[in-house]
Amino acid sequence: MPSSASTTSRSENLISRLSSAVDDGDSKLKALRDLKNQIIGNRSKKLTYIELGAVPSVVSILSRADADPSSSSSSSSSSSSFSSSLLVQSAAVLGSFACGVDAGVTAILDAGAFSHLLRLLSNSDEKVVDAGARALRMIFQSKLAPKYDFLREENVKFLLKLLSSENENVAELGSSIITHSCVTRLEQKALCDAGVFKKLISLLEGSLSLRDAILESLATIFKNNSEVVSQFVGADGGKALNGLVKLMKDRYPRTRLLSCICLTVIRNSSPCYVKDLQIQIDLVLVLLELLDDPGQVGDEAPFALASLTSEKEDMQKLAFEADAIDKLSSHLQKGPVQSKRLQGILLALADLCSKLEGCRSRFLSLQ
Repeated sequence: MPSSASTTSRSENLISRLSSAVDDGDSKLKALRDLKNQIIGNRSKKLTYIELGAVPSVVSILSRADADPSSSSSSSSSSSSFSSSLLVQSAAVLGSFACGVDAGVTAILDAGAFSHLLRLLSNSDEKVVDAGARALRMIFQSKLAPKYDFLREENVKFLLKLLSSENENVAELGSSIITHSCVTRLEQKALCDAGVFKKLISLLEGSLSLRDAILESLATIFKNNSEVVSQFVGADGGKALNGLVKLMKDRYPRTRLLSCICLTVIRNSSPCYVKDLQIQIDLVLVLLELLDDPGQVGDEAPFALASLTSEKEDMQKLAFEADAIDKLSSHLQKGPVQSKRLQGILLALADLCSKLEGCRSRFLSLQ
């Protein structure tokens, strides 16, 4: 108990340093760094500091530094540099609060930080821009993030500006906004007609993180929209589609998974575009291989397999011939299975057994 009380006291002391009425920039900068070091990767501490009111204090520091004329100046003065440091550190703290914690996203939005973080993207200091983009990306990973209406021209223009940035974190932010916000067929078509589609394809040549973000946004734009899929398949004489096929063999598991998801969405929307038998076989084999991944990729792989085979007897047959029933069942027999992975495996098994008697018989024959 004394230890818990001591911890609470230290946390409250840090909050006090953040919200001190004394306008001591050095003290605030140190407090921000201390707070960031404490909450990074620590969900319980994030929740503790959120409950203690840390987020509004950080947003207050951000807004004051953002309002400082020197913060957006191209001047190399010490004042400008110091304001930029406050902006970078406060944005980094907010990004950490938003990462994987919906309560953090709620607190950030309620404190009015969103508009300030957006302003950072126009700052003359590249480090500030980068910090703002990273924080906003964390926010847009949550379902609670604000959605952009892509039927409004100004929103599409803003998105194109993000995707055209030389800063890959800013471009990745644009991709994350698409994944989070693009819902309707009309929005998918609006993005395609505005040239967003071609821009996304060109960004597949970027870094690993950017490429994976682009693959996620492409799958979002493809979903249940044969018209958009047709335009993608015809882009660059089929090079874009061939690029997705090649990414199934990429060295990175998440890239392989996302390329499979994209190709599955394309096939589900327009089966005629993924009719090559070898591509279909490779899709099944890659997804079965990814089941062995111990992390998030392995958790998501069975859901992707279920999407590929659901209501499609031809794909269920290919999966059966690739020993999918045995491989899925073996994962159930390895011992305790994480709940999400278990749900995906059961869903995939249910889809595989839905039409083919051979699949049902094989599953029932297993111990």
